[in-house]
Amino acid sequence: MSKKKIKEIFIGSNNRGKLKEIGDLLPNNLNLYSNLDYKIPSPIETGSSFYENSLLKAKYFSKKTKKICMSDDSGIEIDILDKKPGVYSADWAGKKRNFDLAIKKVYREISKKDKNWKKKRITARFICVLTIFWPNGTFVSKTGMIEGRISASKKGKRGFGYDPIFIPNGKKLTFGEMKPEKKYRIDHRYNAFRKIKKFF
Repeated sequence: MSKKKIKEIFIGSNNRGKLKEIGDLLPNNLNLYSNLDYKIPSPIETGSSFYENSLLKAKYFSKKTKKICMSDDSGIEIDILDKKPGVYSADWAGKKRNFDLAIKKVYREISKKDKNWKKKRITARFICVLTIFWPNGTFVSKTGMIEGRISASKKGKRGFGYDPIFIPNGKKLTFGEMKPEKKYRIDHRYNAFRKIKKFF
């Protein structure tokens, strides 16, 4: 693995929310590239864990662009649903990645388990694995997570994905209600990034 600080990087994702959040975490002096520049289709995610899918994407995009690449795989685990949707968090949103549908499915599945769930604390966590992959084949992967609970209703229009239904421990607002700068200081992606920021 190179000891030189990374000066330019390709963010391997077609998710605009992720591109913005990862871009905001990275140093301002970095040359950033993404699929907004290259239009490379995403690979099929065949991994059975966040780690496997994060590595798969970082390696794929690095080989396609010949650049150092950083990819993220992330999702939400809901304990009452046996940690689903987990690695299938995006799949629950369908081919068009409609997270309104995904959130409705979460509520539907929780209600099947417990009709009175809205009066209870439904524990959940967001998990993120960030992988940096170098063109020479070396890579580093780090995991971040944040524990919390599922909101009884969808709240807030900020963020993306499941943000409007996740309330982190110790907070009253969902990620969807929080200002981005507050969310970015505590969330799963930030907790993973803290472990790899020494490379920048």
